[in-house]
Amino acid sequence: MASATKYSMVMQILSLILCLLTLSCSAFTSKDYADALAKSILFYEGQRSGKLPSSQRLTWRGDSGLSDGSSYHVDLVGGYYDAGDNVKFGLPMAFTTTLLAWSVIEFGNSMPSQIGNARAAIRWSTDYLLKAATATPGTLYVQVGDPNMDHKCWERPEDMDTPRNVYKVSKQNPGSDVAAETAAALAAASIVFKDSDPSYSTKLLQTAMKVFDFADSYRGSYSDSLSSVVCPFYCSYSGYHDELLWGASWIHRASNNASYLAYIQSNGQTMGADDDDYSFSWDDKRAGTKVLLSKDFLEKNTEEFQLYKRHSDNYICSLIPGTSSFQAQYTPGGLFYKGSESNLQYVTSTAFLLLTYAKYLSSNGGSASCGTSTVTAERLISLAKKQVDYILGDNPAKMSYMVGFGDKYPQHVHHRGSSLPSVRTHPDHIACSNGFQYLYSASPNPNVLVGAILGGPNNRDSFADDRNNYQQSEPATYINAPFVGALAFFSAN
Repeated sequence: MASATKYSMVMQILSLILCLLTLSCSAFTSKDYADALAKSILFYEGQRSGKLPSSQRLTWRGDSGLSDGSSYHVDLVGGYYDAGDNVKFGLPMAFTTTLLAWSVIEFGNSMPSQIGNARAAIRWSTDYLLKAATATPGTLYVQVGDPNMDHKCWERPEDMDTPRNVYKVSKQNPGSDVAAETAAALAAASIVFKDSDPSYSTKLLQTAMKVFDFADSYRGSYSDSLSSVVCPFYCSYSGYHDELLWGASWIHRASNNASYLAYIQSNGQTMGADDDDYSFSWDDKRAGTKVLLSKDFLEKNTEEFQLYKRHSDNYICSLIPGTSSFQAQYTPGGLFYKGSESNLQYVTSTAFLLLTYAKYLSSNGGSASCGTSTVTAERLISLAKKQVDYILGDNPAKMSYMVGFGDKYPQHVHHRGSSLPSVRTHPDHIACSNGFQYLYSASPNPNVLVGAILGGPNNRDSFADDRNNYQQSEPATYINAPFVGALAFFSAN
């Protein structure tokens, strides 16, 4: 009860801050943010693999991948397709799950009308990850589908006839990165379900500990073990040390088991605790880990975590124009810009970290130290709001980059299921190569992938609404995941 009261006080402080910041005209109302929040979660129903429930709301989708894993004598039905194709990639799926869970952990109290849908989105993934982690001892199944073959076809998931190969990591062929991220996802989700489904929560946490032990005991990168089926798609460029520290940090938070605190203390230095890194993504977890661990210092004054507060400050300061360590790039229209391919994934993750760190700072009246200057929680919220509003349509193009939100949004989304006729209207099979006419068609997608956030505009705020330009027009589960938390915050404030 005390923690709930403290949360309420912190949110009231943040609300007051936001009121002061937004006395000038705001582009969006709380109702707008709530609408975007609902849609950002609904998007996940368009990415579902497996047997769809009767509660499925995006009804243009149908069942798919119902025999996934069967040729290997394992049940790997379910989970999510990562983006616009029909492959189930384990690393981005696990990261998506961790970030969806983190969104609910920090801002779940701000999404009362959507908490059930948010939990359902998380559970669709964790049910799959549990199967992938427990089907075979000493093994983690990390992918279903050959991406090289899948990408040679443009077909609906319901029509898939490409090879549904199954890929795994094991003691002999390790994958510490994907395994530790899976452990992080299961641990974070265990916090989400702790009150609503205690037995499921316990199962998640116990499995997380086993998967983490596997990741730590048999070290190596899954990119080395699986090479061309994960690279260049989701190659682990950052290595696996960042995931090991991230995974341990989440189990520490979920369990309060002293052994994970000891692990963080003894391994932090070699796993990136002293590295300053300036992006947070499915590949690189360092900035997120710093913010996550800073909570214990800011809220409990745990001295062991002062280091993480200092490096969180360094990360935050790099984003703030005018500070001595500012180094981020912004477009002329004010959008955080990190890369030409799927840039909005960095924008949504950055906005989430800004808001989460602002929440942690507000819990004790703290601020971020940027050389000789300080940056307040208000400043972080203001910058996060700028990024969120840009995505929703307050930008030079006056276009929402969330499909189905606002009056003007992209019509030519790089997404197989959305761009091909629905199985409801066109029940006949559409073969692999026959689908390409829909990829190259100038017509809008017939099925609206409501809530999908796309790759987004370039460094000059320019966006080509072109289905074949996947760098800008493809959605992904990990773009939406941190945005759920950010929208929840602004919908309540």
